[in-house]
Amino acid sequence: MNYPPGYHMWSRDKQDAYYAMRIEEDRQRAAPAATPLSVVPLPGVRADGRPSLPYAPATGSAPSWPEPKPIEATLPAVAPFDPELLPPVLRDYVFDVAERQQSPADFVAVAALCGLSAVVGNKVRIRPKQHDDWEIVPNLWGALIGAPSMMKTPAAKSALCSIYAIEAGLRKEWESAQREADMEDTLSSLDAKEAKKRAEKALKAGDRDEAKRLLNEASGGGDRNEVPCPRLVVNDATVEKLGELLNENPRGLLLVRDELPGFLAKLESEEFQSDRAFYLEAFNGDGQFTYDRIGRGTVHIENATLSIIGGVQPSRIAPLVRGAMSGRSDDGLIQRLQLSVWPDPVSEWKYTDRRPSAEAREKYEEAFRRLHDFSSKIEEPAVFGFSAVAQDMFKTWMTEIQTEARSGKLPTVMESHLLKMPKTICSIALIFHLLDGGEGPVTAEAAARAFDWADYLRTHANRLYSAGSTMAESGAKLILERRAQLPEKFTARDIQRKAWAGIADRDAVADAIDMLVSHGYCREELSAASPAGGRPTVSYIWNPRIKSEG
Repeated sequence: MNYPPGYHMWSRDKQDAYYAMRIEEDRQRAAPAATPLSVVPLPGVRADGRPSLPYAPATGSAPSWPEPKPIEATLPAVAPFDPELLPPVLRDYVFDVAERQQSPADFVAVAALCGLSAVVGNKVRIRPKQHDDWEIVPNLWGALIGAPSMMKTPAAKSALCSIYAIEAGLRKEWESAQREADMEDTLSSLDAKEAKKRAEKALKAGDRDEAKRLLNEASGGGDRNEVPCPRLVVNDATVEKLGELLNENPRGLLLVRDELPGFLAKLESEEFQSDRAFYLEAFNGDGQFTYDRIGRGTVHIENATLSIIGGVQPSRIAPLVRGAMSGRSDDGLIQRLQLSVWPDPVSEWKYTDRRPSAEAREKYEEAFRRLHDFSSKIEEPAVFGFSAVAQDMFKTWMTEIQTEARSGKLPTVMESHLLKMPKTICSIALIFHLLDGGEGPVTAEAAARAFDWADYLRTHANRLYSAGSTMAESGAKLILERRAQLPEKFTARDIQRKAWAGIADRDAVADAIDMLVSHGYCREELSAASPAGGRPTVSYIWNPRIKSEG
């Protein structure tokens, strides 16, 4: 589309002023043969004054309409998930689940890594450089992108079964301890009553000192400190409550959202900008955060450590990517979802009905328990470094990634994504090292596998950020598929009112319609402005050649 330079960065008022100017030019230059209900737009300018594609006046006769051209929304190719990306202790279970569910192994693997990062928490860290004190907390953020039929939720549920099992065990231990504490409280209360009775007798006998001693014994127990129920996972909580939960569980938590877009869209609104700031800080894993509320007072979070995993439909991630690309929300929130994977659908669905591999699941669950137990016993954070060979590997990779990110040849969103990648890749290397036993520095084998993840994730990042540019094609195809739900002569407003996923906002609708016009599926018509003034109404009519299509 031939938008003027910088058009997408203009304010709405500036856009409207531009529209009005072009409409006036259109009115002054209109052909004399134009009827009151049909004004011929300027070449290259939409009838409402917006920049657009070349316009051909409608005659209403089928021969004057072009044959519609196919609309194709092509996404960049992504690397398939290689089993060697996972250590054996995870690999068998991940592919066992993927085969039985007929879901992409990518989804199971990414959810597993996010779960592992949560059980490790901030008690284990890595220093990527040999001498620098730069430390990384291995919390991870991931997103499973795919259509509803791609089994995102079942894949995540299976991958996170072990962290849920650990949390359930902790809850049972806590409940048992609470029952024991309640019994002790009851016994202490009975002891206090007996002591008071004896004190009363001593006082009647004239032994005041003995009565005081007995009363002091009766009050010696005091109120017990309430121990909160330990948590590893949270699904839906306000920032204020999440802050309290993080203080009660200072190693960190895993936020699991079945559908991430609702959560992310909320953070786009003005009233939730303080929440957005909290989540931006929580990505680092080692930061502090303080908020002041009238109801809750001042809450200081010593360790804002949060891992995140959730599912996203492609049509709902596109507007968020578009916001990051346009600069409307370019603070790097979407780029923090470093483990975003958008695999191709399973090409050949195969009916599968067999027993799960008990051996694979046992190894998988033991891996989670071992890392949780290791982290739970640490008082001060354990800090790992790279081995000599792994250090050289990291230096080479880090130099390449930083040089590319600063080359000026990449879109801003990809630059930001690459600059955040070292935290993610070093975290993965540390987790793989712990799964391999965790003895000594992070090995070259663990580091090499993590760098393979970098290459794999890079292809998925390319697909993710392409969603912003392929949105018009996808929106146009959606409108075309649902054209029966629109009036014979429709407006952009008619489409916007439908609130169809991916094309609910004004700009997305306009881009999708322009795509339809440019490919010959419809044309625009302009009704004359009313005598009272105001803008002419822009409407669209379908190409008669597609009327017989389903």
